[in-house]
Amino acid sequence: MIRAKTGIPEFDEMLGGGLMRNDAIMVAGPAGSGKTTLGLEFLVNGIREFGENGIYLTFEELPDQICRDAATMGWDLRKLESEGKFRIICTSPDLITAAGKDGNILDDYIRGINAKRIVVDSLSHLEMFVDERQFRSEAYRLIMYLKRKGLTSLLAWEAPQMMGQTFGVTDVGLSFLVDSVIMFRFVEIKSEMKRALGIVKMRGSAHDKKLREFTISSNGIKLASTFEGYEGVISGSPHKAADEKMLEMFQFASKKR
Repeated sequence: MIRAKTGIPEFDEMLGGGLMRNDAIMVAGPAGSGKTTLGLEFLVNGIREFGENGIYLTFEELPDQICRDAATMGWDLRKLESEGKFRIICTSPDLITAAGKDGNILDDYIRGINAKRIVVDSLSHLEMFVDERQFRSEAYRLIMYLKRKGLTSLLAWEAPQMMGQTFGVTDVGLSFLVDSVIMFRFVEIKSEMKRALGIVKMRGSAHDKKLREFTISSNGIKLASTFEGYEGVISGSPHKAADEKMLEMFQFASKKR
């Protein structure tokens, strides 16, 4: 099996069958856009549906808070932990990048549950703990460590969004280090905030290049339709395409007659 399915059918279809196994995947987007939800669903579905145990590595949120938020989706993380299938690790980024004589502190956790998947939340916090000139080399070291351990990794990246600005994952200087980049955005359509998802790049696989709307419910992430007829969705300021405007004008004129 060369694919690590997310268990979200429409998303796996966009990915050409799922994420490429043992890849490092950056999930970039603003706060509240759904990065944590995707990460938890990737891990929970991996355990429940595909028999792949997982680790949630966080540098910010406390385990109790993560378990509480997951419970609203119907995911009992404490139960999965007690079954030896899941681990939450809350630590400092500098401890993760520091390898002592006994190896990386993640080694025992990975071996202990035979982990195949990991979510790192987030690389943005790693940047806060290392010198700016060393950040990319430290990120590279972490990514290569996860690859050597045979893990498929989702790496969250906080990408602040201002309406009207285009999304540039290359600004953080990490796009060449990861194998895939998944983009989350907020967009405003008819005075309503919507979430958009797109696959910016995916090495070694064909993928859907359309932007899709998605929602987050008590069952997790659900993909909806594409933003057909709109332009400028990536910038966060979508507007109707010229041909759509012409069609509306024609329909309005016909009704008036």
